[in-house]
Amino acid sequence: MIVVTRLNGTRFAVNPDILERIHESPDTHLVTLDGAAYVVRESLVEVVELIAEYRAGVLRRAQDLPRVTGYPLSLVPQPTREPDAEAGPEDHTPRNGR
Repeated sequence: MIVVTRLNGTRFAVNPDILERIHESPDTHLVTLDGAAYVVRESLVEVVELIAEYRAGVLRRAQDLPRVTGYPLSLVPQPTREPDAEAGPEDHTPRNGR
């Protein structure tokens, strides 16, 4: 979430993933995917910087997560199951083929 300021001075957080566009005319308007619009004190450049900082923070946190072997794209370890006595090794390959 990024924190921005309404024209009356109150602050609120908005999820940058739902922003469709930002424009200045001269006030800065944040328009969401569902059409909601918010007028904020921050400039267009400041809002874009807030979003870039937010996304960089998400990437930094993701890099700090523990590595999980066997599931390179998974952030949550997958449960392991006991191999069946009759099943061959090909029956225990994860769905992504690795």
